[in-house]
Amino acid sequence: MNIKTLLKFTLVFTFAVILMGAYTRLSDAGLGCPDWPGCYGHIGVPSDSAALAKVEENFPNQTVEPKKAWLEMIHRYIAGALGLLVLTILIVCLKRADAPKKLPIFISALILFQAALGMWTVTMKLMPIIVMGHLIGGFSLFSLLLLLYLRTKPLRIPDGDAYARKLAPLAMVSMLVLILQIILGGWTSSNYAALACTTLPICEGNWMDNLAFAKAFSPFQGDHPSFEFGVLEYPARMTIHVTHRIWGIITAACLCWLAFKLLKAQSSVMRKSAWLLFALVVIQVGLGISNIVMHLPLGIAVSHNGGAALLLLTVIFINYALWRKA
Repeated sequence: MNIKTLLKFTLVFTFAVILMGAYTRLSDAGLGCPDWPGCYGHIGVPSDSAALAKVEENFPNQTVEPKKAWLEMIHRYIAGALGLLVLTILIVCLKRADAPKKLPIFISALILFQAALGMWTVTMKLMPIIVMGHLIGGFSLFSLLLLLYLRTKPLRIPDGDAYARKLAPLAMVSMLVLILQIILGGWTSSNYAALACTTLPICEGNWMDNLAFAKAFSPFQGDHPSFEFGVLEYPARMTIHVTHRIWGIITAACLCWLAFKLLKAQSSVMRKSAWLLFALVVIQVGLGISNIVMHLPLGIAVSHNGGAALLLLTVIFINYALWRKA
């Protein structure tokens, strides 16, 4: 398997891991197994009477929920497989004289840190700052794998397309705006604030008088036996949700403006990227509204996570094309 094919497969596999992580988190299965890396001291989910007796002895006051436990373990299995794929990419790149070296080494270090965040997510009982960090780590890994793939694939914007290259600063600002929105989304999810507001366009009631930014965005939320289902009071959760929603409007406007400007580029690659970006923004906004109107159905919520990942990759590709020297 050549490096390009391996990277394509790894990108698709990483996207699957991101979706599975979102599905696990949104199914409230993040603590389906209260230990790490096994499940109640087993490689798989304990089910026979002898294993369950051992669980009762070693994990008092814990009840095995097979469905949630299997979701968590499957997520760990495929994340482990992703780690092996990244290791394979590193080995191939180190062996090939013409392949990048620093980026695959950094990606390998990142996935090790991502594994540590996965462990801390469980051992620190879904502490929001750790859960959000784990989500951002997955998106970062996805993005860096795309950059590595682009490094192995020739890409040229016509030298004469000065108009497109002048849009590079706008593309960079758009990417930073989107990254902040993704971080806010992770913070909303990890604090169980997705349903803090259930009306459109912003929030129900006199929400402006109940904003509590200091509590909402403090990474330190005290000592709790578990952070599952959130520990913040309603004003703080509502503040998180409102901030994510308002910044989402700003993000959509910024990305649509970038797409509109790129439609005038000479490069067909940039014009196609603009249409893709616009389509993804429309879909993502639709999914966000559906989450509110339909009260966070699991399939739509997971798709919203996937849409954010695809949006990020699209904007990164646009930036790579515009900033890369011809």
